[in-house]
Amino acid sequence: MPTAVQVTKTGGPEVLEAAEVDVRAPQAGELLVDVAAAGVNYIDTYQRQGIYPMELPFVLGLEGAGTVVEAGADTGFAAGDRVAWQGSIGSYAARKIVPASVAVRVPEGVSLETAAATMLQGITAHYLVASTFEVKAGHDVLVHAAAGGVGLLLVQLAKARGARVIGTVSTEEKGKLAREAGADEVIRYDRDDFAKLTRELTGGDGVDVVYDGVGKDTVDGSLASLKVRGLLALFGASSGPVPPLDPQRLNSGGSLYLTRPTSVHYTRTREELDWRSKELFDAIQAGDLTIRIGGKYPLADARKAHEDLQGRRTTGKLLLIP
Repeated sequence: MPTAVQVTKTGGPEVLEAAEVDVRAPQAGELLVDVAAAGVNYIDTYQRQGIYPMELPFVLGLEGAGTVVEAGADTGFAAGDRVAWQGSIGSYAARKIVPASVAVRVPEGVSLETAAATMLQGITAHYLVASTFEVKAGHDVLVHAAAGGVGLLLVQLAKARGARVIGTVSTEEKGKLAREAGADEVIRYDRDDFAKLTRELTGGDGVDVVYDGVGKDTVDGSLASLKVRGLLALFGASSGPVPPLDPQRLNSGGSLYLTRPTSVHYTRTREELDWRSKELFDAIQAGDLTIRIGGKYPLADARKAHEDLQGRRTTGKLLLIP
């Protein structure tokens, strides 16, 4: 059985190689973890393609959950602890070293697979609605790819804060999922002018914030969907990188705000990481947040997971199971 998925050259999903990889003992501040599940994320495809350069070869994957086999000194963890993490490269593996600084305890009542599916996308959704733009009751929010992994979480978290949520989707099936998650309105952005419909749904005003993880295909419409002094949180680029943007467009659009946030800047302290993960796990345990696992693949089938993700054939979260 392969112990990891390695990238030795950049390219398409075909460059993913199942390989035997040795794992060293943990040093101070590190945990040796048996991985129960690894999350598949769009950033993995950017690293695989070389859009985000990495030193070759490397084991892919930034997110997972599992059980501590051995804890190094000064970690605060012990063998047998159930932990989850995001931001630790090499998670497409059966066993890996995890820095204790990025690990959080998984509470009883939350499965390791659910925890693995929560961390990167869940923390992303949390910082977007709680920090990048603090969603409050009465806000109008537009969420692109509302049936995707982050999208479903954004819809739920924004609704829990009292917002009116408009979601965009590409199929009727995905529209049903977005509505089930709490979206008040759903727009088929593959066939309709979502900016025009968003304006109509908001009485011509536009929305307070657009959460856009699609990028190139939606950025123009996202800017056109905002009300005066609205904010575009461009947190991903599943359709490709956004071309350079003339700042004058923000002026003419109504003194708009544009940000390109990333998780590392919203989990800079232990306190912030613990706050975000605790709120997510508490909501899961209370039944207020549903984590949809859209597909589980054997570790050796990482290529298929990447093909499905980039082919937009998935909803919710994809996991690799060692």
